[in-house]
Amino acid sequence: MSQLIPSTRPLRAFEGHEGTVMAVTVFPDKRRMVTGSYDKTLRLWDLKTGVVLKKMEGHTSVVQALAVSRDLIASGDFGGELIAWRGETGEILTQPIKAHSKEINWLDFSPDGTVLATGSGDGTTKFWCTKTWQMQGEPIECGHYVLCVQYSPSGEYLTIGKYSKIEILNPGTMERVASLEGHMSFNSPLAWTPDGTRLLSGGDSTIREWDPSTWQQVGHPWQGHYNHIYAIAIHPAGTLVASGSSDNQVRLWRLSDRRTIAIFQHSSPPKSVTFSTDGKHILSGGQDNRISEWAVPKNANSETLAITTARDACIARDLSTAEELLTQDIHKHPSDDTSYAHRSFVRARKLDWDHALKDAIKSISIQPSLTGFISKGISLCGQGHIREARAAFDVASMFTNQDSKTNLFLLLTKAIALFNADQHEEAMLLIKELTAACPTTDLLGCRVVETYLRIQLGINAFDGGRHDEAADHFTSAVSSGAFSSKFMPKIYEDLTVLFSWDLKSLYLTAHQKRCQAFLSAGKPDEAFEAYQYMMDAIDESAKASCLDWSNGKCEVPFKQECSAFCAVFAKHSKAKLGKMLWIEALLDAQKVIELDSLSYLGYNLKHAALHGARRYDEAIENDALEIGQCSRHSDTKPSEVERAIRRVIDAQLDNAPLRVLDTTTGLLCDQEAQISAFKMSIEYKELVSSTIMHPDLHVKRIEKVVMTYLQYAMLSHRWEGREPLLQDIQGKGVYDSELDLVSGMTKLRSFCKTARNAGYNWAWSDTCCIDKTNNVELQESVNFMFVWYQHSALTIIYLSDVPPSSKSGALATSVWNTRGWTVQEFIAPKIILFYQNNWTLYLDDHTPNHKESFAIMQELKDATGIDQPAAAAFRPSMSGAREKLHWASTRITTRQEDIAYSLFGIFGVRLSVDYGEKQDKALGRLLQEIVARSGDITSLDWVGKSSEFNSCLPASITSYEAPPCKLPLLSDDQIQSSVSSLRETVAVDFASNLYTMLRNMSAPRFATQRLHLPCLAFNVREVRRVRSLAPEAHFTYRVKADGLHNLLITTEETLVQFWPVRPIEQKFVLVRPWDRSLLELPDFSGPPNFMEPSDFGHDTESEEDYGMSPSPSDDRSSGHSVNQEVVDLESRALRLLVRLGQPFSAFLLAQQHSGEYKRIASDHDIIGQVKDAVSVGDIRTIKIL
Repeated sequence: MSQLIPSTRPLRAFEGHEGTVMAVTVFPDKRRMVTGSYDKTLRLWDLKTGVVLKKMEGHTSVVQALAVSRDLIASGDFGGELIAWRGETGEILTQPIKAHSKEINWLDFSPDGTVLATGSGDGTTKFWCTKTWQMQGEPIECGHYVLCVQYSPSGEYLTIGKYSKIEILNPGTMERVASLEGHMSFNSPLAWTPDGTRLLSGGDSTIREWDPSTWQQVGHPWQGHYNHIYAIAIHPAGTLVASGSSDNQVRLWRLSDRRTIAIFQHSSPPKSVTFSTDGKHILSGGQDNRISEWAVPKNANSETLAITTARDACIARDLSTAEELLTQDIHKHPSDDTSYAHRSFVRARKLDWDHALKDAIKSISIQPSLTGFISKGISLCGQGHIREARAAFDVASMFTNQDSKTNLFLLLTKAIALFNADQHEEAMLLIKELTAACPTTDLLGCRVVETYLRIQLGINAFDGGRHDEAADHFTSAVSSGAFSSKFMPKIYEDLTVLFSWDLKSLYLTAHQKRCQAFLSAGKPDEAFEAYQYMMDAIDESAKASCLDWSNGKCEVPFKQECSAFCAVFAKHSKAKLGKMLWIEALLDAQKVIELDSLSYLGYNLKHAALHGARRYDEAIENDALEIGQCSRHSDTKPSEVERAIRRVIDAQLDNAPLRVLDTTTGLLCDQEAQISAFKMSIEYKELVSSTIMHPDLHVKRIEKVVMTYLQYAMLSHRWEGREPLLQDIQGKGVYDSELDLVSGMTKLRSFCKTARNAGYNWAWSDTCCIDKTNNVELQESVNFMFVWYQHSALTIIYLSDVPPSSKSGALATSVWNTRGWTVQEFIAPKIILFYQNNWTLYLDDHTPNHKESFAIMQELKDATGIDQPAAAAFRPSMSGAREKLHWASTRITTRQEDIAYSLFGIFGVRLSVDYGEKQDKALGRLLQEIVARSGDITSLDWVGKSSEFNSCLPASITSYEAPPCKLPLLSDDQIQSSVSSLRETVAVDFASNLYTMLRNMSAPRFATQRLHLPCLAFNVREVRRVRSLAPEAHFTYRVKADGLHNLLITTEETLVQFWPVRPIEQKFVLVRPWDRSLLELPDFSGPPNFMEPSDFGHDTESEEDYGMSPSPSDDRSSGHSVNQEVVDLESRALRLLVRLGQPFSAFLLAQQHSGEYKRIASDHDIIGQVKDAVSVGDIRTIKIL
């Protein structure tokens, strides 16, 4: 039961640094040590002589991270710089590498030494090749401040310590293996046992132990330090642990039982700790600017398992187990005096005084010792042999080695044993004398024992009906100050083992008995004051145990005696709330709670007062306390409110950019940073507080507050030369003067200020809010950019070439109208505002939304062809593809592929982004998706050059510049008249059969870049070149086809001429692409007009699926008779035949050697017309290359 005496004198000290020693590590060769310091230097030491071998200079900031591998040293500093050094000589190996934008907190080499991991305050973990010292792979974006990185001994895991969690990663795949909810404040340091079976973490005043096989915490946190732990090191044998804390101590622990076995006292906080390679010494550096060397106790690795386990059983009050363990140990080691003495203590606890005394005597007979004579003194007191007991305690003093702490422990034990033997006056006198004689540092132990004795005297007096005397004893106990310290002295644990103490429970009992004693003594005022004092003094867990007592479930129903006060204070609180006297109302509400901890009314009044005073954090804490105290299940809990808010936040951010600019600070923030900022805001706290008060309103209220806070403004502009990129501003604020020389900063700052002045916390610019070096992020940004603009609260359109006070027309001629990306930037947002180059509104038009400005929208319609209704109510879809392609046909982009990529959002598609594929392929992939997925063939209506991707598609967007081919349409009267004529000349069966065959035609589809086009085909029987006025590079041909009137075609391609008497092998076909709209079917099975990316992001249809024809019953209406259906079918069939007889836009296809066809591109629309009603062409599906 000995006390640990801190060692204050190290074996030696290594001196030379001029600032705090932040890092210490030793080389495997046992000869050298390297240290890093606040003085910006490293030092290489000879461990044998203590001489500095090399002062290593190169850092410009505090060196706070070190790692050693074989013959390499790596160091990181507070400025984010990394340096590699030669381990043998300390010579610099690399010039400082700017590894991070903020401080490097930790370094660790992989077990094979090929990779160095660095963790930084910039929220990233990076990896460096130790051969080239180039960054390896992509950084890990941890989202939070990285405090520590540590490889497991096998290299199987990489552990990252952050403020909130410990992340476990697979270093090979960088996939997360586990996420541990560690320490409350932050999680650093981390340390692995050499065999990899345990991970230890620090972060507060405790050490936590984790099992990598389950990633569960092992046992309870290790307790001993009383302040933050800075460093953890594990003995090379894996049996001991050293930890350094800001309590100025280095503690040595035994891993097996988590017990402190030695304490080394520093004069200032130790910042770093490590073991020597042979495990015989501990080296610790700290704020005293030196490295102290301490000897590991020689018996530190020995274990007496039975004794330590029995001790734990005693503390847990499992005396039978403790006795059994010690008995087993005695059988194994019959000459172990300590085991006999310990079993004597256990048997004394069980009041088995005879056997306890026998064990004590046996222990002394084997080896007289302090423990043996203490056990004898306790046993004799238990038997009532006071004189003999005093003698035993006197002899025990011979074995204290004149150590003051050990002497104090012995005398306190003697006092308690005498007190338990009813020698109260002698015991109290001894404690009084000890208190007077003890130095200040030992007073707490004396006060703890005195308090215990006072409580026992109070209980005796109370049980004897001496209530005034009991109140005096309890008052002395609770006001002694023995329990005011957060940390009990070590002596308390030993006395717990000896005497079955539970001071925490006794202290609470003293408070409660004190209240009852005053009440029983007829002193209600003192009782109420005692109650208030108790509620202020005890912790939250103790307050919970007061509930039964305060509710009257004890001998004296204290709550009933004091309940009259509650109504008075509640009434006062309500009156003051009505007058908005928040603080006064709060004080009265608090009194209600103090008197009745289960009072719903008290907590509600307190919440209202705190909310009114805008002390939202405290209001939320009050609600959490109310739920814990009152077990209220009907109200909304703070945790439920926070989860509900988070769900709304996640939904809001689903359609928001990956990162934005904070318009106040100018800092670049990812979504986690936005969430953190929101949770720190007054809006969030007020929302949580008010939602708890009014849960019936919380859904709409939450959505409104979250949307208002997270809404953002987008920038639409023309890139001008070099613009600020993400790498330019990362870690800096756009308003910082150090960015003044960065090109384009004036525009970016003005945009942020304009967004801020408009009331928005966040702003997005394509220049700096996308990491264009990250291909995955770039892909996601291109595919979601339309959605981001669509969900923006405001899009600010900056016209850099429109000067102040410009007249109407300047917008139409602005270069902004020529750029490809600005089409979606104009039509996607709900609200837009145009700004001139001095950041004033265009035309001084203060309409809240320029989409509602007639003058501006008319100007844009004339310039772009996009009218106000289309711009104001646009929704992505694939319908009407030809018109949308026409909008973009005159636009240009810097990267030619962007002309297609900028249309992804307009059509509601998600495709891969592959810069370098050229416009031809990018546009081809987009058009293929539109045709295949929607069946809309209007995009095949173009003139110009064919694409190499597929000849039915154009090579360039400019092929859509010409307006769509518009052919005259028959009116309903004309169609009806033609139908009447057809009934007399054409068999209705022919029309019906034709209708049915066309209705069963599959939709157009693509497979392996081949277009499978359903069409009406007309075989060409003659192609002859004729003279024309076409340009020199073009040729005009007369084409004759079966069932069609002759027509002329102009093309750049040279066609082989043929006619009936001069036939050729190659076949030509004029085709009319089949348009299902001619069937006049009701559109009840079509897709919705608007499709979010999420609607098609997981589309798994194959290309073959695109061509599936609808069921024959698709257009059947259950309310019509069979006869009516026949009449309707005949009518639609004849109307179809009339339409097929009208002029149509045709393609000329030429057969290739493979049997497939290729479209012959033309500079003009090819218009065909059938000769008669029955010559409508062959119904076919042609495969076109």
